Amino acid sequence: MTSTQPEPELSAPTVRSLVLLSVPAVLIGIISALTLWVVDEVAGVVDDGVWKTLPAALGISPSSGWWIYLVLTVTGLAVGLTVWLVPGHAGPDSATTDLVAAPLRIGIVPSLALAAVLGLAGGVSLGPENPIIAINVSLLVTLVGRLWKAVPPRLVMLMAASGTIGALFGTPVAAALVFTGIVAAVKGGGAVWDKLFLPLVSAAAGSLTMTLLAHPHLAIPMPAYTQVTGWDVLSALLIGVVATALGLLGAVLFPLVHRAFHALRHPLLITLAGGVVLGLLGAIGGPITLFKGLEQMGTLVVNRADYTTGQLVLIVAVKLAALLVAASAGFRGGRVFPAVFIGAALGTLAVALVPVVPLPVAVAAGVMGITLAVTRDGWIAIFVGVAVTQNLLVLPILSLAVLPAWLMVTKAPEFLITPKAITPTSPRAADGAGR
Repeated sequence: MTSTQPEPELSAPTVRSLVLLSVPAVLIGIISALTLWVVDEVAGVVDDGVWKTLPAALGISPSSGWWIYLVLTVTGLAVGLTVWLVPGHAGPDSATTDLVAAPLRIGIVPSLALAAVLGLAGGVSLGPENPIIAINVSLLVTLVGRLWKAVPPRLVMLMAASGTIGALFGTPVAAALVFTGIVAAVKGGGAVWDKLFLPLVSAAAGSLTMTLLAHPHLAIPMPAYTQVTGWDVLSALLIGVVATALGLLGAVLFPLVHRAFHALRHPLLITLAGGVVLGLLGAIGGPITLFKGLEQMGTLVVNRADYTTGQLVLIVAVKLAALLVAASAGFRGGRVFPAVFIGAALGTLAVALVPVVPLPVAVAAGVMGITLAVTRDGWIAIFVGVAVTQNLLVLPILSLAVLPAWLMVTKAPEFLITPKAITPTSPRAADGAGR
């Protein structure tokens, strides 16, 4: 989930330098949130046109299987044309990139933004996190490099990524958890909180800006949960292990699915085939299995009584398959948000099977387990599980449930494609090397 670039040695910051650099840190956080907001708004306009306005004008149901199939197939075609023909080729394959990676050439940013918008609007099962962090890091490293040459590019990169993560989750806490491990690995630079100070300033500015603009949140309306029992802890341990195992199954299948699509060799054929398969999966699973999954997650949990156990199993299976296909077939997007949906659906399924399990515990454990498998970050997994339920009583439960789950993932395959597994046959290979 974090960058694998070698960490430079930094000098210990002074109070004066932290205060002075807080100004660009705030601006970086605001700009990061504004960029995310613009991408979301543009994707929302296209989304409304494709899934509401156009079907209404044609007198058809946007939830019909054939419309879902058509839209996702066309989306695959459109993203494929972007990757193939638009200058920059939409940057490196998102399947090969961590959440935080080195800046791209600035010329790649427009095509990457276009590919991300098309995927988000078309219902592809990926989130905005990877491309929007890459866009903000690339833009801000270039911009700050021209306006504030004294600010180290590595620091700008950390602040831009932190500001974007704060905006994505609506809180700087997520950024603090992500970057604690990164900055702790940096040689020199003083205490951990000295190193975290400026990224947290950016994260706070980004989260506040995004909250004012769009009020983002992960929370799902949940029944009250006021007392922890031993059975709840045991339930969370079991659900967390199952969710982690499901995520690890995805990690094992990921390179196989990626290799199958990339055997087509041409970027247009790869994403077109991905769109066709996603269309079939969407027609089977229905609208609830489309998009990044945050709104759909709330709908599923709130209206859980409307779904049978068999339907919940189908939703989990279809969404996992859709995540694997979307991540493997050249679409540009992140894997975290769809994984959160799968975890919430798995928790809902657990309650359907064993109704005595409290819903907040089941959902939090499901989200924690699969998020851990996808991100390999225990802090983020616990944070997202608590954020989804908005109940602090699940925190000590998850802090225990994460332990056996971590033992499962620590030596398991990552949910990431390594560059050596890719055959550089498409035009984008040269641009990917320009990171």
